[in-house]
Amino acid sequence: MRKMTNELTEFVLVSVALLGIGIYGLAVKRNFIRMLFAIEIVINAANLNMVAFGRFLPHSGGQTLALFSIAIAAAEVAVGLSLIIVAYRMYHNIDIADFRSLKG
Repeated sequence: MRKMTNELTEFVLVSVALLGIGIYGLAVKRNFIRMLFAIEIVINAANLNMVAFGRFLPHSGGQTLALFSIAIAAAEVAVGLSLIIVAYRMYHNIDIADFRSLKG
């Protein structure tokens, strides 16, 4: 039983590291594409937690939730990239600071 908790702890530590990197990327970067990558890192941290707990806890459904989360993340990337393309075509720039002053 001790080996399982050590492995689970390692998974959670990697997930926490990914979450920290993703939050740092969201807080510091001012580029649409880099922010989209940071969001994906945060989603991957959540997926890693779901799969790790699904492996060690019986009947938790972690893998099923992770598959749904991966599908939602793929849709989010498609919508995000389309917004980036439209913004670049209209303004020839993808800097977030320039879009904060827009009123809609």
